[in-house]
Amino acid sequence: TNGVDKKGGRIDDFFNGFFNDDFFSPMTNVFGNNQKFNADIKETDNEYLVSAELPGVKKEDINLEYKDNTLIISAIRNEEINEEKDNYIRRERTYGQIARSFHVENVDKEKVSAKFENGELHIVLPKLTPTIAESNKILIE
Repeated sequence: TNGVDKKGGRIDDFFNGFFNDDFFSPMTNVFGNNQKFNADIKETDNEYLVSAELPGVKKEDINLEYKDNTLIISAIRNEEINEEKDNYIRRERTYGQIARSFHVENVDKEKVSAKFENGELHIVLPKLTPTIAESNKILIE
């Protein structure tokens, strides 16, 4: 019976491997291998500056939210390719959705602004209370 189990196991492994191949998987990974988009956050005394790379995304397909001290960036990429030459027809449609969230406290959410240009999203999150730069001066008694 050991031979049958091993043989059956190999066949199961073959079919599982075959149907789990990337070719048969739904195309959800349109933002790179880790399904995340690149984003950077820079803090100044008065605000947080966020830059996010969203290539192939339209401005109307981006959603921004700030709630519970969390900035949420979500985007949908919907792209259609139609190619016809001679007797060859190629039609592809890619669709993907991605979202990232960032914990950012002390934000004046009424004054948050955003701009999207050339596939890059820039968000300015003004602080409610500006940071007071600490002095390195040592008091001498």
